[in-house]
Amino acid sequence: MALGPVMMGIAALRLSGEERELLHHPLIGGVILFSRNYESPEQVTALIADIHKLRTPRLLVAVDHEGGRVQRFRAGFTELPAVAHLGKRFDSEPKAARELAELSGWLMAIEMRAIGIDFSFAPVLDLGRGICEVIGDRAFHKDPEVVADLAHQYMIGMHRAGMAATGKHYPGHGGVVEDSHLALPIDRRRYEDLQMEDLMPFERMAHFGMEAVMVAHVLYEQIDDNLAGFSPFWLQEVLRHRLQFQGVIFSDDLEMEGANVVGSVADRAEAAINAGCDMVLVCREFDAVVSVLARLKNWHNPTAQLRLSRLHGKGKVSYESLRADPKWKLAVKKVIAYDEPHTLGLL
Repeated sequence: MALGPVMMGIAALRLSGEERELLHHPLIGGVILFSRNYESPEQVTALIADIHKLRTPRLLVAVDHEGGRVQRFRAGFTELPAVAHLGKRFDSEPKAARELAELSGWLMAIEMRAIGIDFSFAPVLDLGRGICEVIGDRAFHKDPEVVADLAHQYMIGMHRAGMAATGKHYPGHGGVVEDSHLALPIDRRRYEDLQMEDLMPFERMAHFGMEAVMVAHVLYEQIDDNLAGFSPFWLQEVLRHRLQFQGVIFSDDLEMEGANVVGSVADRAEAAINAGCDMVLVCREFDAVVSVLARLKNWHNPTAQLRLSRLHGKGKVSYESLRADPKWKLAVKKVIAYDEPHTLGLL
C-alpha cells in the first residue's frame, strides 16, 4: 500500500482503536506527534514502533522539534537552543557558527532517529525581522544569506543522522505580525521584494538538495489572491518552475485559523492538493481527518507517492546506545553551551 496524501495527528499517548483503524486507510501517509503524545522516551518509542508496524511501506512519523520554543519532547532529550543563537554567533564567529549549526542539526536529528521519528519539520528558513512574534528566535538571522548558510549546515547535520530536511514556512512568514495559528496574516510586499529577501533561502536550499518544504498560511495580497498554501502560482509557478524545487510540498496544519477563509477543513485539503501540495496536515480533530479522506477519495498521484517515500528515516540507532556514545555526549556539551534562557514551546 503506497503512502497517501494525508498526515494526521493522534489524541494521546497510545493509539485508540479508531485511530488504528483509520491509519490503515490508503489515503493516510503519516502521523505528526505533539507534546500531548509524549510521556517518556520509552513510551514514545513504543508508540512510533506501533505506528510503523501497521503498514508496508511504513507510515511516515514526523514532529516539530526545532529547539527553543518549539520542541515537543523535552524530558529525556537535549534542551536544544533556539537557532537564533547560531545567528548571533555568526555575527562574531561565522566559522564557529557554521560548525555549531551542523552539529545542532545532527544532534536534533539523531535523537529523533533514536526513537524512530522519520523527520522533524526543520529547519526554519523564515527571516528574523523582529516583526513576527510567532517566528522570533526560531529564525536563524535577519539576513537571507546567513539564513541560507546556517540552514545548509544544519541540513548537512540532519543528513548525517539519516534525516531529510523540511524548510519552512515557504515563501516566508517573517514579514507579517499575525500568527497564522490564530489569524490570517497578510503580507503587502511586492514579489520583487520577496524574491530578493525571503525567497532566497528557499531557492538556495532547493539547490542544496532539501527534500521538502512546508507552506505558510499567509496571503501575499499584492501578488496572488490565494493564500500561499492554496495557490498554484506560489506552488507550481514559483516553487516548482522558478526555484526548480523537486521535493515534497507539505501544507501547514489545515485546522489553523489562518486557513479558515478557504472553507471547511475538507475544502482546504482539496484546494491545497489541487494547488500542488503533496501532503496535507490535519493535526487535531479525528472527524476532520475523516472528512478530508472522504473529499480526497479520487486522489491519485504516483509522483507525490514517490517523493513521500524518500522521507523515511535512514540508519538505525537505539536511544540507549546513543546516550552511551562519546560523540553524542560531546555534541550535547557543545550545543547547550551557546544557549540562553528561552520560553517553553507550544503544545
